[in-house]
Amino acid sequence: MARHLITSALPYINGIKHLGNMVGSMLPADVYSRYLRQRGHDVLYICATDEHGTPAELAAKEQGLPVDAFCAQAHNAQKAVYDGFALSFDYFGRSSSRENVEITQHFARKLNENGFVEERSIRQVYSPTDGRFLPDRYVEGTCPHCGYDKARGDQCENCTRVLDPTDLINPRSAISGATDLEVRETKHLFLLQSKLQHEVEEWVARHEGHWPHLASSIARKWLTEGLHDRAITRDLDWGVPVPADTWPALAAEGKVFYVWFDAPIEYIGATKEWSDQDPENRDWKSWWYDADDEVRYTEFMAKDNVPFHTVMFPATQLGVREPWKKVDYVKAFNWLTYYGGKFSTSQKRGVFTDQALEILPADYWRYFLIANAPESDDSSFTWEHFTATVNKDLADTLGNFVNRVLSFSKKRFGEEVPDGGTPGEPEAKLGEEIARLLAEYEDHMETLQFRKAAASLRALWSAGNSYLEEKAPWLEIKTNKDGAALTLRTAMNLIHLYAVVSEPFIPATTAAMRTAFTLPDDTASWVTADEAKSLTTVPSGTPFTVPPVLFAKLTDEDLEAYKERFGGSEG
Repeated sequence: MARHLITSALPYINGIKHLGNMVGSMLPADVYSRYLRQRGHDVLYICATDEHGTPAELAAKEQGLPVDAFCAQAHNAQKAVYDGFALSFDYFGRSSSRENVEITQHFARKLNENGFVEERSIRQVYSPTDGRFLPDRYVEGTCPHCGYDKARGDQCENCTRVLDPTDLINPRSAISGATDLEVRETKHLFLLQSKLQHEVEEWVARHEGHWPHLASSIARKWLTEGLHDRAITRDLDWGVPVPADTWPALAAEGKVFYVWFDAPIEYIGATKEWSDQDPENRDWKSWWYDADDEVRYTEFMAKDNVPFHTVMFPATQLGVREPWKKVDYVKAFNWLTYYGGKFSTSQKRGVFTDQALEILPADYWRYFLIANAPESDDSSFTWEHFTATVNKDLADTLGNFVNRVLSFSKKRFGEEVPDGGTPGEPEAKLGEEIARLLAEYEDHMETLQFRKAAASLRALWSAGNSYLEEKAPWLEIKTNKDGAALTLRTAMNLIHLYAVVSEPFIPATTAAMRTAFTLPDDTASWVTADEAKSLTTVPSGTPFTVPPVLFAKLTDEDLEAYKERFGGSEG
């Protein structure tokens, strides 16, 4: 079985993330990781909080905390939410770790040795009011491309164009709001990406055929516009220090590496963090160094992160001239909108992940988000759509099937799976249909088509309902008790099958479904085609219990309460 390295976009440390952030990176990465583990693959799913740069300093300042204390606190708060969503990270690290500092400094030294780093004097925004140079995110203003009036000095949140602070119209300090800004000369390190353009183009070209169109088109757009040399240091108090053994003057000035340079390296750093916790059994380098033929590396991110991971970080890796593992497949997502408007961390618009878990258990959100993942286009979250999906798919199609089968069987045949007669034509037809849908589901999961995978999973659940309606054991039992017992035994085997194959989407629910049956030797991680056709995994005589209602139906009152709390439109 292959070794699969999986990463998702690093969430910024400044605050709990919204549902759009969850569905655009971490949740699909988790679903895919869970699926691959079930199929017997060796999987390492790595993520971390992105802790450097101005967002951390600004958020710490706002809370009146030292930045290191703020980051430690915020990391724990984010991790608690991700645990609540049952994200199965093998390790969730921190970009401020010692390991990331060491590897980032190593990369910088190697790039310098190879002639890809240059010290340059530049003119940078200085705020006399604040008494300091202002790194890009400390400068806000109007985007010259789209007119958005809250653009940052590194990137416009609205149109995603990369900016320099001096590009902004009517710039102001993000610290004090001061507008009496000056431009002064200072020195910084630049990564000479222009010298790596051709190598990056060749590398991207080798992947374009099988990357999703969204990832390929964004990478190609950046390369067509040309790679520019970019500063990789900043004037900040918090970050990976520029090493004094290589750049003593800059180190003496307190320069740190820019977050876009060190954050992607944290994937490697976090893997080393994971490895350092159990060095006898974990080898971080086997995943990252000279591992091209052994490891398949899949990365999950929203479209605004794509340029950094398809062009800029590969340029860094190529320039290091060491055999570091580069991404094989980039699963890029569009945006999940909130009633057509953007979810926004900074503007607190939309549903945030901690709030979601206050309202309903994680599986409600996990299923809805993946079933509506913004893969080919942006998709819109509305409370009406969410409520309808929960009620139709989760409560009626799956939850009601489980409850009525087990409740009716317990009432008429006791607390063991009934025996019944020999399977006939309806059971053979059902088995073929289940095997077909399972193969379809597997194919969509293998190719990372999450909405299609959810549709196939839903079809698997619906097939059980169709069988139950056709056989109608509540009528059958009046004239053919053995036939009704067979129908219920077959349906119980479907419940077990659903529990196994639905686990990547709704892990807490499937655990409850699976443990409803007393099967001490039940270690199956997946369902074979033959098992899907025969539906005999749960034999007659197996004790079972009826679990509590798996999914509660959401009422009109619930819907109105959600809309009142969070707003029923963009505004």
